[in-house]
Formats: sequence, C-alpha cells, structure tokens
Amino acid sequence: MKLILTAEVTGLGSSGDTVEVKGGYGRNYLLPRGLAMLATRGAEKQVASLRRARDARDVRTLEEAQAVAARLSGLTVTLPARSGDGGRLFGRITTADVAAAVTAAGGPELDRRRIELPSSIKSVGTHTVTVRVHPEVNVPVTLDVVAG
Repeated sequence: MKLILTAEVTGLGSSGDTVEVKGGYGRNYLLPRGLAMLATRGAEKQVASLRRARDARDVRTLEEAQAVAARLSGLTVTLPARSGDGGRLFGRITTADVAAAVTAAGGPELDRRRIELPSSIKSVGTHTVTVRVHPEVNVPVTLDVVAG
C-alpha cells in the first residue's frame, strides 16, 4: 500500500514522505489516525505543501542541528509542578510542558513532537528526556521537576 505521511511517524518517515507499507498497518493504524493519506495524483500536490511546511519547521542542516545541540547539552531545566505529600504529581508532565520550560530556561524554541519522554513523568525529581533535533542528532536534556 502506497501512502503519503501527513505527520512524522517514528521509524517510518516525516511529513510529506511517500512510503510503502503493509495493507493492514496503513488501513488500521495510519489512515484512521490521520497520520497518512493514500498516494494519488491529486495528493502529490499536497505533498509539496507538506514538504514546504516541514522545511520551514525543521532544522535545516547538520551544522545548525549541532549548534542547537550545543545550546541544549549544558542546559538543566527546572519545571515546577503541583504535587502531593509523597512527591507524586497531580497529573503528569507532557512534552508541551518540557518545550515551554526549555524556552523559559533560555534554550531554543523546540517543537513538542521532537521531545521523547522515557515514560510518563508523574513524580518530583530529576528526569532525562531526549530531544531529536535532527535525524542524526539526539540530545539528552536533564529535567528537574520540583514541587511548586
């Protein structure tokens, strides 16, 4: 089954990429979630607009990605969150929370979809998250969640 991705899918490709996948994966997972559309002649025009939007959003080159990685590598981000007595949070820390905290700490503005949480962050303490700046550059960022 030939599809055009409308969003970034880990292990498959980025928005605007044309991919060949098994029928069940495309029909039961990618299409219902809006992550892809069928590759038709009319869809090829939409691919151009998806690629333009992706290029504007993505870090352009490897050198630029390494510069962003250098800014992120020494950064320790403090994120205040409401918590109970035992250090357990009310809710959880999301990728949008991490992106806002990195920007507030003086780091570069990040797309929340580029941040990978190891698991749900539901407790106060020090956690490490990974930021995919470029397909070849991953940066670990230390996140210090404090009661606030």
